[in-house]
Amino acid sequence: QQQLVESGGGSVQAGGSLKLSCTASGLSISSRCMAWFRQAPGKEREWVAHLRTATGSLNYADFVKGRFTISHDNAKNTLYLEMNNLSPDDTAMYYCAAGGLWIGGVNPQEYNYWGQGTQVTVSS
Repeated sequence: QQQLVESGGGSVQAGGSLKLSCTASGLSISSRCMAWFRQAPGKEREWVAHLRTATGSLNYADFVKGRFTISHDNAKNTLYLEMNNLSPDDTAMYYCAAGGLWIGGVNPQEYNYWGQGTQVTVSS
């Protein structure tokens, strides 16, 4: 079975940090576009960041630039999202997604695999 499993979510106070992990099973994260999305209740799923593991190229949504860092470890078959200086606006379910080598940008429809999500709650 091909799965992405997120972990590392939780509840933190504003200004705190969390590190999310996405471990893949049944598929390799190498040579793919990997991404993090988030979705709050009543809102559309929004793109947070993505990484092309084949080249190391990456991009971030404006609202997380300077605060979040996307990275990966091929040996562990895991994608990470380091989240710093969190604010209540960051509260959402965070999803890991896997696409193809080059296909996978800001549109969630471009991704083939999704995790179940991990909840991040930031209190003020």
